[in-house]
Amino acid sequence: MALLLGDRVPNFQQDSTDGTIDLYEYFGDSWGVLFSHPADYTPVCTTELGAVAGMMGEFDRRNVKVIALSVDKIGNHAGWVKDIEETQKVKMNFPILADGDRSVSEQYGMIQADGTNMTVRSVFIIDPKKTLRLTLTYPASTGRNFAEILRVIDSLQLTDGYKVATPANWRDGGDVVVLPAVSDEDADRMFTKGIDRQRPYLRVTPQPNK
Repeated sequence: MALLLGDRVPNFQQDSTDGTIDLYEYFGDSWGVLFSHPADYTPVCTTELGAVAGMMGEFDRRNVKVIALSVDKIGNHAGWVKDIEETQKVKMNFPILADGDRSVSEQYGMIQADGTNMTVRSVFIIDPKKTLRLTLTYPASTGRNFAEILRVIDSLQLTDGYKVATPANWRDGGDVVVLPAVSDEDADRMFTKGIDRQRPYLRVTPQPNK
């Protein structure tokens, strides 16, 4: 069964570059990002891991912990980490799971359907209740946009706390829309910065926590 948004994600214990990882314990009360890689020593993945390491301050600021996954064994990871640090000019600051037995990949539906038994380039955003909030799958030829991952986390954290949704191309600090289920009377009480009523169903207001 594929994991669906709103599902509680399965826990696992798996070896990593930081020792054995228990997913639930590692994420704890934080948000989490789990993202997979087809193999060690692959060019796009090398740039991705370097990008995330360089952005770790942004993940920390949002109370997000990150775990990468590769289906190669732990013995391969050490050399790859060295390559990542040398070529991307970063220090690796998050674990890479060694999913040689494909146990995590299979639980999370990361295996390609083309018979190669390789993982796809997947991303999972998991909230502190261990609920799956986002999945993204990229083709092997396309590196992930981790600024977009952060943008989605900003949206999820905002909309968990306020009765709003974020419009197209929204970024933190931008205007948001009031949920249709909120009455006009309640909206006026909740959103004191003002509401632009463009249509009965389209009510725009400044981001409430800014």
